[in-house]
Amino acid sequence: MNRRYFVEKLNRGALIFSFIAIFLTNTFVSHAETDLESAAASRKELPIQSNEIPGWPEGPQIGAEAAILMDVNTGTILYEKNIHEELYPASTTKIMTCLLAVENASLDDRVDFTYDAIHSVPADGSKIGMDAGEYLSLEECLYGIMVGSANEVSNAVAEHVSGSIDGFIDLMNEKAKSLGCTNTHFANANGLQDPNHYTSAYDLALISAQFFSNELLCRVGNTPRYHFEPSAGQPDDFYLNNKHKLITGEVSYEGIIGGKTGYTDLARETLVTCAEKNGMKLVCVVFMEESPAQFTDTVTLFDYGFNNFKTVNVKSEENGYIPKDNSFFSSDKDFFTTQSSFLEFAKSDYVILPVTSSLSDAVSTVSYDEDAESTGHIATINYSFNGVPVGSGHIIISQNTALSSDVNPEAAASMIYINIKFIIILISIAGGSLVFLIYVSSLIGAYSTGVSREDRKRLNRRKREARKRNGPRL
Repeated sequence: MNRRYFVEKLNRGALIFSFIAIFLTNTFVSHAETDLESAAASRKELPIQSNEIPGWPEGPQIGAEAAILMDVNTGTILYEKNIHEELYPASTTKIMTCLLAVENASLDDRVDFTYDAIHSVPADGSKIGMDAGEYLSLEECLYGIMVGSANEVSNAVAEHVSGSIDGFIDLMNEKAKSLGCTNTHFANANGLQDPNHYTSAYDLALISAQFFSNELLCRVGNTPRYHFEPSAGQPDDFYLNNKHKLITGEVSYEGIIGGKTGYTDLARETLVTCAEKNGMKLVCVVFMEESPAQFTDTVTLFDYGFNNFKTVNVKSEENGYIPKDNSFFSSDKDFFTTQSSFLEFAKSDYVILPVTSSLSDAVSTVSYDEDAESTGHIATINYSFNGVPVGSGHIIISQNTALSSDVNPEAAASMIYINIKFIIILISIAGGSLVFLIYVSSLIGAYSTGVSREDRKRLNRRKREARKRNGPRL
């Protein structure tokens, strides 16, 4: 009886305790969610620096602490919000890890997993379950990092490339500096929280632009699901699912090239995404967001960029800098061909401008390349719009051979092309020289003939006068 009473009291107490625990948990979660919503609302009111540019399309307000939308090819910044603030990148760090992997190793390299690579990351962190002594190819590692965000795989790649994680970190910081990053310091290869591991939206956009300029990395970075099959290096058969909703299609958007997610408690949601449309390849970076706004705000920024800006081909629109008559660049070897050297803008050069603007609205400055022989660029024309760099055009020397479209290219080598302009000039010079020689010759002949006739007349006159004085001969 006493025992039953004691058990009933114990059960009743446990039930009350459970109710209290649930209440406190819900209260705590509710307060935490309220704090996060409040923080996001405050971030949404932060100034957008690109909106301060005269004549620039007004960008949207988003809940990210920092964000950037940048054209990969020209480096033009379309949207700018706190882009130089030093923040935690979380797993978007792995973009740099994979970039260095493909630059310093081969896809078929064997990457071994050491005890340190596996056990130096938290047990509850993102991983694919590799064990010490197992191995993967470097290509498989890239998918493990970009699709599965695997921390231990990032470590193994770092050890493979540089011999140690510390050595790889040095390589990461050197690469960041070479790309122009000024607010970046890496402390690990995977993005785990560290006070000395930070970057900025602008710096990560520079790194990402390099990443998305590589066709292989674009393919890896745009993989929604990857299948690992059993192999000699690891025995398991499993699938990895990407958490980037713009890649999986859960959030639909046309033209996605790839991207990477990231999250820590302090970094909050971070996201890098690249999309290509209307001739522009744009990379978007958002830092310190709340889910799922990192995806919806990225879509908002892409719409802003693709709808409000356009590409302008420099070769088609630029009317200055190159003389209309390039004949003084003709080669002295063009005696029997129309092939010649001339100046022109590179065909693929373009600038980014608001849709309501033209190239004439941009300010241009010229700089001359001292190493033109190796670069092929005689000069570079840099364009800006109200102080914002929007791209450049390169003046190059091109070779041109006028060849009729009716001519069979296979027979071109056996044909002789005559530079009519040169032949006419040559004939004119030769004809003029011949006329001059004839004229000089006639003058000499006339002078020579005239002197001989006068001499004969004087001689004959003297003979007649001599006969008169001396009388007739007997």
